Amino acid sequence: MSTRLHTRSVRWVMVALAAPLALALAACGGGTASAPAASGEVKSIQILDYYGTEPDNTIYKEALDTCGQASGVTIKREAVPGSDLISKVLQKSSSKTLPDVLVLDNPDLQQIAATGALAPIEDFGLSADGAAQGVIDASTYEGVVYGLQPITNTVALFYNKDILQAAGITPPTTWDELKTAAAALTKGSQYGVAFSAPADYESTWQFLPFMWSNGGDEKNIATEKTADALQLWVDLLSSKSASDSVVNWTQADVNAQFIAGKAAMMVNGPWQIPLLNAEEDLQYGVIPIPAPSAGENVVAPLGGETWTIPNTGDKARQAVAAKVVECINSDKNQLMLASARQTVPTKTSLQEEFIAANPTMKTFSDLVQTARARTGQLGTNWPKAATKIYTAIQSALVGGQTPMEALQQAQNG
Repeated sequence: MSTRLHTRSVRWVMVALAAPLALALAACGGGTASAPAASGEVKSIQILDYYGTEPDNTIYKEALDTCGQASGVTIKREAVPGSDLISKVLQKSSSKTLPDVLVLDNPDLQQIAATGALAPIEDFGLSADGAAQGVIDASTYEGVVYGLQPITNTVALFYNKDILQAAGITPPTTWDELKTAAAALTKGSQYGVAFSAPADYESTWQFLPFMWSNGGDEKNIATEKTADALQLWVDLLSSKSASDSVVNWTQADVNAQFIAGKAAMMVNGPWQIPLLNAEEDLQYGVIPIPAPSAGENVVAPLGGETWTIPNTGDKARQAVAAKVVECINSDKNQLMLASARQTVPTKTSLQEEFIAANPTMKTFSDLVQTARARTGQLGTNWPKAATKIYTAIQSALVGGQTPMEALQQAQNG
């Protein structure tokens, strides 16, 4: 999911970020993107993103300032809340005031590309070759690539090493093991597992690895495969292995429960790692979301942002914008951004170097290589499907419907 979900300011992280930022930002010189039509013609370019909170604001300001200098322009950023970005983009599109570079949560690219507001990156000599296939799919609309994504993320299962060891529990790898472990780890105010299941996209995001790994399909959610996945969540609540409050918890809330020792395991993403690492007494591990059965593959969803070049009509400005997009996506900046933001570089060739420097990210790196773009099957219709999924989750968890009843009602609603 978009990493805009982790909006807490983590003050101590800023000190840790200084060194990788300084080392990596020299990566922007050179490249293949087209040069502006005339030297010095473009003095500045506009960038619209949603990196308004720390530490992201500072990370990207420094990265973009350096990329701007390498491209001979001043970067003028506008950061808006993530929830306001699409309406802002549509407004700017209608008034013909689109920025030179637009940063989108990757599931939103299809919607914007469908309006004709984005230029294909190949028009500027750019290519997504070398990125994980799911990442390329997320930036593709009707067979054309419209964005480059430097970093990505997904979700996995975190577990408290001390709690599991004390209980003699091995981290679960299958659904049956998850239910057994969660039940055994539930006692007093401590639940076995926590996840996020509110009536919004966070719920869908967290449910997708369970649905997809079991063969469920967003084109029609009213199937036995998806119903079985939803039944797992129902069982975890009905057995009191997970709190009834999961239907209201954000992913940040889930992380807070885990840090407080009120959840022995949790479904969450790598953006929580700085907060976890700030807890000196917390020893945790990370494994893939348990598979339906032993030996089956886990299919995870891809998050993160894609960098696009809008159709402003100004070829010289677009050419310079392409150089900045290329710079942000350079190998060194992918590694820097991934380390600084606790995400994963999108280029497969960078994984070994990245994991050597960030061993806690290995599970996420492995998952990203086979992860799936949320818009890969439905394109611009993905938001409707995502809404159906979280609506069905709510109906099954709090509305008293069976998983199949909830899924059928949501699918046909």
